[in-house]
Amino acid sequence: MNDQAPVRIRRGFVDVDEGQIHYREAGQRTPGVPTLVLIHASPGSALTLEPLLRAFGRFRHVIATDTLGNGDSSPLLGETVKVAQLADAHLRALDALGIGRFDLYGTHTGASIASEIAIAQPQRVRALVLDGIGLYAEDEQAELLAHYVPRVEIDQNGSQIHLLWTFVRDAYLFWPWYRKDAAHRRPTGLPGADALHDKFVEVLKAARSFHLPYRAALGHDKRARLPLLAVPTLLTCAGDDMLHQYLEALGRLVPQARCVTHGGTASTEALAQTVDLFQRHFAAQD
Repeated sequence: MNDQAPVRIRRGFVDVDEGQIHYREAGQRTPGVPTLVLIHASPGSALTLEPLLRAFGRFRHVIATDTLGNGDSSPLLGETVKVAQLADAHLRALDALGIGRFDLYGTHTGASIASEIAIAQPQRVRALVLDGIGLYAEDEQAELLAHYVPRVEIDQNGSQIHLLWTFVRDAYLFWPWYRKDAAHRRPTGLPGADALHDKFVEVLKAARSFHLPYRAALGHDKRARLPLLAVPTLLTCAGDDMLHQYLEALGRLVPQARCVTHGGTASTEALAQTVDLFQRHFAAQD
């Protein structure tokens, strides 16, 4: 294969009890090489993982699902959902796709889901990368649950469009996004206009349900759950990620895990270095 040729991303749907899960995949299945499963952050969809899909797709099969209630996957019903439910749905989707043992990567909300997948079925997860997890104090968690995820009302004036645009944009500028002052300003700035638009559209698709998986992750009891991990785990986070502040404490929760800061995926060089870091962790399990 020409190393400079673009990697094609293919898209599809798989049936689960809740409806359908949408996925993106790249690369080819190869006997003896486990599929790499990627789970995205909230809000949004697996569209945000396309840089990793294209990079890993050059040398292995990789698949990224939209979590239920996000992107093009079926919406979630009801008023509450638990991370374990989302993990179970992902496992059933992988079953339906014929994926047996696999490597697993999750970021932010996706990291919480990935951790529960690994706890539930450690025999299927060869190696795990958890990228960016918030380990909130009790009062911090209560504030985020109360204020971080907006509840969207759909109306004929289109107020949902302005609300979600502001939410998606300001999450790049402030942490948390609703504290819009110098003390809470993030150093990263906005992505390009096309990337910002694309993420907004993915969130808008799921305006009625994206809050459910997001709130599930914010309320996830990581202090109780993460010590149950029994698979080879890399705890990591980009240095400019707002959740990097929790990385050291996470390492104490999972003492057998390796803790490393990575450079992100914003540039070609940073993406290559990050992919190399993750792939070396996966390959060490051969």
